[in-house]
Amino acid sequence: MYPETKAVVAAVLLAALWFAEGAAPFAAGRVGRGRHYAVNLSLGVLNAAVGAVVFSGLLLAATEAARARGFGFLSMLHLPAPVETLVAIVLFDAWQYLWHRLNHAVPFLWRFHAVHHSDAAMDASTAVRFHTGEIVLSGAFRLAVVPLLGMTLPQLALYELVALPVILLHHSNARLPARLDAVLRKVIVTPRMHWVHHSQWRPETDSNFSSLFSWWDRIFGSYRKHPAPQEIRLGLDTAQAEETFSLMVMMLAPFRRRAPRDE
Repeated sequence: MYPETKAVVAAVLLAALWFAEGAAPFAAGRVGRGRHYAVNLSLGVLNAAVGAVVFSGLLLAATEAARARGFGFLSMLHLPAPVETLVAIVLFDAWQYLWHRLNHAVPFLWRFHAVHHSDAAMDASTAVRFHTGEIVLSGAFRLAVVPLLGMTLPQLALYELVALPVILLHHSNARLPARLDAVLRKVIVTPRMHWVHHSQWRPETDSNFSSLFSWWDRIFGSYRKHPAPQEIRLGLDTAQAEETFSLMVMMLAPFRRRAPRDE
């Protein structure tokens, strides 16, 4: 039931943000919005299918085996169920922060993650624009991380349902009032925070890694502000122009020759 629920929630939120981006865009002057959404969502649907087919059964088996043996950090704490679920969400979000930083720091991982960053016309659909290779790598690591944390699949599902609206919103081109953005930013990631992360300038690209809770960047010293995020040049200066609109080019991008990030 959960994959269907997640798909419905994503579809409703994407539709709402599509209209919001058209009515009150954060950065004006976008053209080809329909094609841009179509390409990114095609990649998102492919990745959802791959994740469901390849990892759903494996993740269920791994979590059940860990729980049956009392294995995992949360299993050892014996917390009340609501508290355990809250701690699970916070801990898994910390892992998401670490995983995101690794994708920027490790050249092999960056080859795949760069597909997400190559989008020069960021909007809500960018939130599902990930190379399938990154989805496979992320899923493989989850098979170890989730049992180590002692999370259950319902707890993971709840995390994803809570994080999904936040992730779609902070990638979106919908304009939030600056004061509202500032208030929300004290707890969750907002557009004005995350747009900095999609800058072409590497010191900005390598900042603001948080997915759900914004405090990880403050705790680990990777938080960066920008006075006018809507004016930032988005994407990657090494990306070919057609990457924004071509599914095939995006899929092949990690396997082309690219200069290492440290050159």
